[in-house]
Amino acid sequence: MKIYKIAAIPGDGIGKEVVPAGQKVLEALAAGCRDFAFEFEDFGWGGDYFRAHGAMMPEDGLDALRGKDAILFGSAGDPHIPDHVTLWGLRLKICQGFDQYANVRPTRILPGIDAPLKRCGPDDLNWVIVRENTEGEYAGVGGRAHQGHPIEVATDLSIMTRAGVERIIRFAFRLAQSRPRRQLTVVTKSNAQRHAMVMWDEVAVQVAKEFPDVRWDKELVDAMTARMVNRPSSIDTVVATNLHADILSDLAAALAGSLGIAPTANLDPDRRYPSMFEPIHGSAFDIMGQGLANPVGTFWSCVMLLEHIGEAGAARRLMEAIEIVTATPALHTRDLGGDATTDEVTRAVCRQIAATAR
Repeated sequence: MKIYKIAAIPGDGIGKEVVPAGQKVLEALAAGCRDFAFEFEDFGWGGDYFRAHGAMMPEDGLDALRGKDAILFGSAGDPHIPDHVTLWGLRLKICQGFDQYANVRPTRILPGIDAPLKRCGPDDLNWVIVRENTEGEYAGVGGRAHQGHPIEVATDLSIMTRAGVERIIRFAFRLAQSRPRRQLTVVTKSNAQRHAMVMWDEVAVQVAKEFPDVRWDKELVDAMTARMVNRPSSIDTVVATNLHADILSDLAAALAGSLGIAPTANLDPDRRYPSMFEPIHGSAFDIMGQGLANPVGTFWSCVMLLEHIGEAGAARRLMEAIEIVTATPALHTRDLGGDATTDEVTRAVCRQIAATAR
């Protein structure tokens, strides 16, 4: 029997509710299978750890994660700690420390969910957004001078390397090649950002020659927001910079019904380090501890985790269970217009998993 070592990092806010829910569904899958099991190790890093130790995670925290098969992450964000401290001290420290350069965010309308777009069926909104995850606008290069004075200046530099751009665009082309439509949209802003984004465009043209079977086009990021609303069926796979894809993927999740259902994978495609899987909804302190958090985004992230470690059959079983539950209005949480609790949705998914046990 294969035993997968999973690091569980709930983080802050509702992460402390949805990550344990994710562990439950993974354990339910393992309980009905003789081929694999999970060994979880919990890491209590985040805002509470910061208050006790002055850092979001230990200095040598990456070493504790290095031998894991995957990381299940909740959220980073605490209203009593500046956002840049929580993000850079935990999530980005892991993403950049493990060179998880491909952030993958699938989006589609799940059964039973009322998406806000008129005249848009489930087949019209079935996208994957690929986000460059380690450089660009979030490279962390910049600074402040003359703080507190009228002449104060602050800079953030967007850093794009040819190697970084090539690998994320090539990853996106390969992903598009694996999907039925074989279609990729490269998002840019080279009309205004005339250096790095121009290089981004040039690299896209060069890499595209390696994939003659993939149809591709280029779209300015502002026009892309309108296209996502007005022509969703024209989109399949998308690749964009760290900042652009961060914004577009939240829009995509809202168009599919709720940020509460949206998953993401932070991948090291070269598998030198563990990859990390998380819902995109954030810490949501306003509903923390009330049992209102939608765990579906975490469950779908667990589907991606299973696919990554090679358990495709278990991933399909979990996705089928999720879709049966979302198709039941009585099991919708508040973000989807219902009143089901986190625990009720979790138990329902676990029951569906048990019903399909081998």
